[in-house]
Amino acid sequence: MLRGIALLAGLVAALPAMANEMSVEEARAFVMGKMFSYTCFEGTKGQGRIMHDGSVVGSIQIRGDGPVRYARLPPGTIRVSGERVCASVRGLPIEPCFNLRKIDNNTFRGSVSGLGFASCEFARHNPRATVAQSTSKREPLGLRPSITAGNNN
Repeated sequence: MLRGIALLAGLVAALPAMANEMSVEEARAFVMGKMFSYTCFEGTKGQGRIMHDGSVVGSIQIRGDGPVRYARLPPGTIRVSGERVCASVRGLPIEPCFNLRKIDNNTFRGSVSGLGFASCEFARHNPRATVAQSTSKREPLGLRPSITAGNNN
């Protein structure tokens, strides 16, 4: 449960950030369905995605130490309450809401409302770039020595 809450806080805090606070609609367009890497004020880090149904999936490493864990939070975990983005997590005595500030086109900072120090920075993660980078160390597709153009072996 603690891991899920930390992942949630990290991802929501990761929602957008530029010197101005983002509106709910701006945050939705900037964040929903996209992969972000995040680092929080106390060292927690990971990667994750907030899905369109409000569910959250990703990884978390508490305080940047120990094992990386996979976490999944159910639909409706992240939701809009008026003009605020909030989290509904079973077992939490409160429903935290978040201030989201866009830093640039790929980065934002999220903090728990009323606790500005409790923030995370999020950077958009492009999974295609990761795939391209990892495959670039191999031979180009279709050009392996045993399979060349015109060779029907």
